[in-house]
Amino acid sequence: MLRCIRSNGRPRQSHRRSPIRALLAAIGFLTRLPVPAGVFDGVSTRTQLAWYPVVGWLIGALLWAFGWVLAAAPPLLASALLLLAWVALTGALHLDGLADSADAWVGGLGDRERTLAIMKDPRSGPMGVAAVVLVLLLKFAALASLPHPGVALWLTPLLGRAVLTAAFVSTPYVRSGGLGSALVAAPRSASLAGLALALALCLIGGRPGLWALLAATLVFAFWRLACLRRLGGMTGDTCGALTELTEAAVLVVLALLC
Repeated sequence: MLRCIRSNGRPRQSHRRSPIRALLAAIGFLTRLPVPAGVFDGVSTRTQLAWYPVVGWLIGALLWAFGWVLAAAPPLLASALLLLAWVALTGALHLDGLADSADAWVGGLGDRERTLAIMKDPRSGPMGVAAVVLVLLLKFAALASLPHPGVALWLTPLLGRAVLTAAFVSTPYVRSGGLGSALVAAPRSASLAGLALALALCLIGGRPGLWALLAATLVFAFWRLACLRRLGGMTGDTCGALTELTEAAVLVVLALLC
């Protein structure tokens, strides 16, 4: 490993390695893929944000490869196995945020402090369970209606993580000390570069890429507005819900129109 020496004589890691370490740290946070044990040491959380679309594309590439393996399988079985792999890859990280947000949005009765308090409760109520079941059902039905492998398998997780970058760049984070509080100070130029990459990949996807981009943009705009009105900004749970809602919407739109 390349190293350089500080003025006080102690070694530190070269900045040349920091982008790769930030990417690996983002992979370690957003997925259950194995990364080197010390990858989080000395890596600022805010440097990971620009890599979120890349991690989404990586998830999509793995799902596309799995879809290729399952190309000859019965569509319903292939879709169920793809969805199982999808949840396993992410460790249900965003499904947890969806459940908490659904419980809080209904149980909060329009009150900001009550909504935030319910989101901190680790238990899931009936609305949270219903939201997770419905979103997974939509994903399964859409996957069963789409060809395997297809562009939807890499477009959907790509946009599901790109909206996280967009949310932290454009929206206040309202829970001090929360999991995403360090991402608010992420370098804006790097985050915009990550979003530009996501846009370019959508354009490469052709007509499905444009429909997927439109669906993700509408979900992002609607959910961002709802969070601003209710909470004054985003939390980690609402960001998780944003990812799940975006992925479901993209899959449904592509299944209906492409």
